[in-house]
Amino acid sequence: MNKSYYQIERVVKGFANHRRIEILELLSKNPEMSLADIAKTLNINFRTASDHIRKMATSGFVIKRSEGLVVHHKITIKGASVLNFLKTII
Repeated sequence: MNKSYYQIERVVKGFANHRRIEILELLSKNPEMSLADIAKTLNINFRTASDHIRKMATSGFVIKRSEGLVVHHKITIKGASVLNFLKTII
C-alpha cells in the first residue's frame, strides 16, 4: 500500500458523516452550487455546511470556483468515486 494510514484516515474522515454524504449526492446531481444553496437545500446551518465543505475540499472530494463574491462547489472525480463506493456497500 503506497499511502500511509494517516492519509487513508484523512480521506475516510472526508466522507465519514451523513451530511457530507448528502452534500456529495446533492453536488453529483447539481454541480456548481453555492454554499448558501447547499445549506438551504439540505435545511442546515450555513456554518455547518461550510465546515463540511471545507473538510471535503481538504480530502479532495469537492472543488471550489470563485465567481465574484460567490463560490461555486463541484464534486470531483474522487468524490464521485467515493459516492459510488458508498452505494455499493449499502
